Amino acid sequence: MTHAPAAPFDHPTNALVLETFRLNAALIRFGDALVKPLGLTSARWQVLGSVAHGGGAFSVARVADNMGLARQSVQRIVDELAAAGLVGFAPNPAHKRAKLVVMTPRGERVFRRASDLWRPVAEAMAAAVDARRLRRAIDTMAAMRGRLEDERSDRSAS
Repeated sequence: MTHAPAAPFDHPTNALVLETFRLNAALIRFGDALVKPLGLTSARWQVLGSVAHGGGAFSVARVADNMGLARQSVQRIVDELAAAGLVGFAPNPAHKRAKLVVMTPRGERVFRRASDLWRPVAEAMAAAVDARRLRRAIDTMAAMRGRLEDERSDRSAS
């Protein structure tokens, strides 16, 4: 006979989700403090990172999809980054209206400086966890995200 957990956070999935939320909040707080001297917030830094990842080949919609965020929120941040001279826009051969988001030379310098600040923190965090455990955690989180995305697709198809 199986029974429901006594409390919602007794379930291992719920415990992992709660810890993920806590880690996300800690990363945002830490990131905000880390990149504040560069005139960035964690949100701007994340979007700048996605733009860098795309190498100038991502539209705002693609940046948003890459980050798992709503296009409108990413558009607002891209507009802020553009106003700060960190990104610009280039024609998109695949779409007349959806411009590609590109880093400016200033944006590349700021992103490189943010990455240089972050690198020792990331290395220290990785050193505290066995590489196999870290890989398993990444795989577990990716599998859970994939399951949620499949569930969302199944629900929107009905």
